[in-house]
Amino acid sequence: MHKSNRWIELGMVSITFVLAVLFCFPIYFSVISAFKTNGEILRDAVAFPSSFYVDSFVYLWTKTRFPAAMMNSAILTLSSIVFMVLLIPMAAYAIERTGKKWTNAVYVYYLAGMMIPFQVYMIPLFKQMKTLGLYGTLTAPVLIYISGSVGMGVLLYTSFIKGIPIEIEEAAAIDGCSKVRTFWQIVFPLLGPCTASMVVLQGLGIWNDFLMPSLILPSDKAKTMIVEIFKFVGELASQWDMVFAGTVISIIPVLIAFLFLQKYFVKGIAAGATKG
Repeated sequence: MHKSNRWIELGMVSITFVLAVLFCFPIYFSVISAFKTNGEILRDAVAFPSSFYVDSFVYLWTKTRFPAAMMNSAILTLSSIVFMVLLIPMAAYAIERTGKKWTNAVYVYYLAGMMIPFQVYMIPLFKQMKTLGLYGTLTAPVLIYISGSVGMGVLLYTSFIKGIPIEIEEAAAIDGCSKVRTFWQIVFPLLGPCTASMVVLQGLGIWNDFLMPSLILPSDKAKTMIVEIFKFVGELASQWDMVFAGTVISIIPVLIAFLFLQKYFVKGIAAGATKG
């Protein structure tokens, strides 16, 4: 029995190692390709670079709209995340703590929105943005990102709030705290792991989004990093050195954010899956 367990454990470790290698290979491929010339990439894609070629990075920063596109990506991501963190927890708190029929109906309404693919209402949504005069501005994607995250956000936050003892809030009410003050000073700090999960999940999706910026932002100006990177891919010829250089640059901010938030991210996902 003991030997059998050892073999099972060895098999699981082996499978995990293989999966880790498969997962890390695209990252390795992107990094080494970023320091190659286009000719080197086409000759031998997986070989280590003969010399560290950095002209691709220099060209991106000095000769293209990539810096402005990176700023747009940062503005869209940070603005959307800030409003999500300010608005969605309050909605989830009201739904969870009120517990009435109409709040349950609102909860179901939010969740139902998750079932509708974006492509179904994409064209009417863009027409609405034009009617409101927001088409071609950074405001439009921010509003769409926020509204699109409400379903998932409310689901995560309500699941997490269920695990917070209501006695804490009752004690605060006895001390004279209003509902608003109780939420922001007592409940919201306890939602840190869930907020970190929200920031990572939604922030990563917005940072890497291609469809929304490519359709809604003006074509004569810088859009976002992912859209600008895609411009180096052509039907007949592609500048792969630029593509991989831009890809590596786009990965760095996300990697830094995840390293800082990974502990809270894992804790928040686990809590949201088990509570309630």
